[in-house]
Formats: sequence, C-alpha cells, structure tokens
Amino acid sequence: MKRLLFGLLMLVVTAACRPEPTYYGTLWPSPQQADDFTLTSATGPVSLSDYADKVVLLYFGYTFCPDVCPATLADLGHVLRAMGDDAGQIQVIMVTVDPERDTPAQLAEYVTHFYPTFIGLSGTEAEIAAVAEQYGVFYERHEGTAATGYLIDHTARVFVIDRKGEYWLSFPFEMDREQMQADLENVLRQR
Repeated sequence: MKRLLFGLLMLVVTAACRPEPTYYGTLWPSPQQADDFTLTSATGPVSLSDYADKVVLLYFGYTFCPDVCPATLADLGHVLRAMGDDAGQIQVIMVTVDPERDTPAQLAEYVTHFYPTFIGLSGTEAEIAAVAEQYGVFYERHEGTAATGYLIDHTARVFVIDRKGEYWLSFPFEMDREQMQADLENVLRQR
C-alpha cells in the first residue's frame, strides 16, 4: 500500500514539475473564447463548432491576394504534410475578406489547391465583418492597378483554436514552418 501511495505521489509531483512547452507563435496573455459562427462553404453552411473535436487554424484572406495569402496557405499545407497522421486532428479554415469576388465554389477550388482538407468560407459583408471583429482582424479595400482592380489590405495572422474552443496562440506571417509544426504538436499534446 505504501508503495502504491508513493508511486501516485511521484506521478503527481512529476506532472506538476513538467515544464510548460515552448511556443514560437504569439501567445495571448489569457485564453480567449472563440465564439461560434456559421458561414457558407461550397457544400453548404459550416460552423466553427462543427470542428470542436479538432484544432482549428483560422485565417482571413482572399483568393485574389497576390502574395500573403498564397504564401500562408502554402506554409500551412507544408506543415500539415509534415505532420503525417496528426494532420487529421487539424482543420484549416479560410474566411474570405472579399465576398464580392470570392464565391464559395471559388474558395473551395483555391484552398484545396494548397491541401485537400482546407475549407474556404464566405458570407455577406456583415457576417464576415462580425466574425473578423471577434478576432480583431483588420481589412480594408483599396484601389490597385488597372490590371488588378481593387486589392485588400488585411491582417495576416493564423489563429489557433484548441479543442476547448479557445484561442491563445497565433502564427504571424512568414513564421518558420518548423516552428509552426512544433507549436501545433504541443497544442495537440497539451490542450
């Protein structure tokens, strides 16, 4: 009996003394609740809560983006490929900030080019603005060239939402892929 109690005590002490993992992304001072939302995909309505059993990587962008969006999605696709079977526990969702041009069908074709399970969502301007506001996402339309038409400046950050429905970590633009992978592996283990 004493050995059993000693073993349990050692297990508790070992768990309590285990250092917190190192994260490379941006950490919030405290976890924020990710409010549920519903927007439209090529196959119909999709809610954030549909993926409560997964870690969600939420990104705001648009298909006509000349640089930041394709680079970010390519990085995320690379990271998921490197994660092997663990990638099945992660869902990438891109919400368009350009609903005027980005139909759900266009979004589906665009995001799956980077990884087959990525989901693209659209909605009305008001619906998208409400979701973006929850995350402090900025976006603003401005005129481009005659060839490009308008462009959209936008926050280039990936929000990591854990299985508790909280976000406390995000990835800035051009974050190292290996660091993103390490952070995601820690999220899958720790939270």
